[in-house]
Amino acid sequence: MKPLDGIRVLDLTRVLAGPYCTALLADLGAEVIKLEPARGDDYRHIGPFKDGKSALFSLNNRGKKSIALNLKDAQGLDLARRIAARCDVVVENFRPGVAEQIGLGPDDLGGGNPGLIYARVSGFGQTGPFRDLPAYDLVVQAMSGLMAATGEEGGAPLKSGESIADLMGGLFGSWSILAALVQRGRTGRGAVLDIAMYDALYSLLTTSHALHFYAGAAPQRVGNRHPLSTPFGCFATADGQVVIAVLTPAQFARLSALIGHPGLPDEARFATDEARTRNEPALRALIEAWSRGLTTERAMVALAEAQLPSAPIWDIARASTSAHSEARKLVQKGVRPVVGQPVWFSGHKPVAEAPAPSLGGDAATILADFCGVDAAALQDLRDRGVVT
Repeated sequence: MKPLDGIRVLDLTRVLAGPYCTALLADLGAEVIKLEPARGDDYRHIGPFKDGKSALFSLNNRGKKSIALNLKDAQGLDLARRIAARCDVVVENFRPGVAEQIGLGPDDLGGGNPGLIYARVSGFGQTGPFRDLPAYDLVVQAMSGLMAATGEEGGAPLKSGESIADLMGGLFGSWSILAALVQRGRTGRGAVLDIAMYDALYSLLTTSHALHFYAGAAPQRVGNRHPLSTPFGCFATADGQVVIAVLTPAQFARLSALIGHPGLPDEARFATDEARTRNEPALRALIEAWSRGLTTERAMVALAEAQLPSAPIWDIARASTSAHSEARKLVQKGVRPVVGQPVWFSGHKPVAEAPAPSLGGDAATILADFCGVDAAALQDLRDRGVVT
């Protein structure tokens, strides 16, 4: 059995934060029913495409079932409510207030289902002066403090290369749902969860928090090096770059000996981590005088022999095909590769076996199982545009 076998989830979400949240639940065995409008989730129409299907939609909606209902029709709304009544969890990522306008808010669905866990994923949360602001990932990255601390030294702010605010909103969404399920197991009561992408991303900026709240300093953009520890970053080699991460005095002593300067730890300018950070350019010059004479591979071997944390810089293709990635089963291979949740449970890695659903492809099964709708009634609903 998977950890969430027997848990039913009604997924009212679209694009990324919400679908990523429910995809993680599907990986763990939850039955996730994705309720879509007639046009489908916006991500169905965003490339790249493979065999006519969106890669982004496929990756973030694995293992789910789909039904498309016209919620503006009273019968379509009634069917949605009847499905929700049979679910343990409802997840939505509408703009704040929209679920209530539609008639699918927590009060609409929780009255007859006191154990319902209702998770709301939004850009800035259900309260506060920013709650109604449009909140794409880039907006949240810009306002959280992440972009201000990211970029080359002396350069402009930079966003992350991934939609990290969306993904963190989804990750904390799934985390909070699992906590609420544990609480419900003790008390029998459900919960209404307010998950904001802004809050989620802001909570991750622990280095910036340390600088701002404890050191009274504004985080500065420092490129690929660490703002507090040195040497901790990328260093030039004869054919590229190598990452070197040194944190402890013992590690710095070993690095100093490796690069031919064993006395560096005794120099005042390099005696402590703080001093090394203040004098980073001088230390970098000494390290790169050594590393530039070696290929990245030879530098890696030397650093490994000295038991120093180091790494090459790989692109996604190399990261996906390494022997370690294969051993860890990071990619589920097939016609459409899937990257599932990353955690192993007692030696097993649960990932959704089924691909992302076709639009409305599970309507017959869902309506029969949840609402007792037979084939004739389903055809009538389709003829009237209630089910599409």
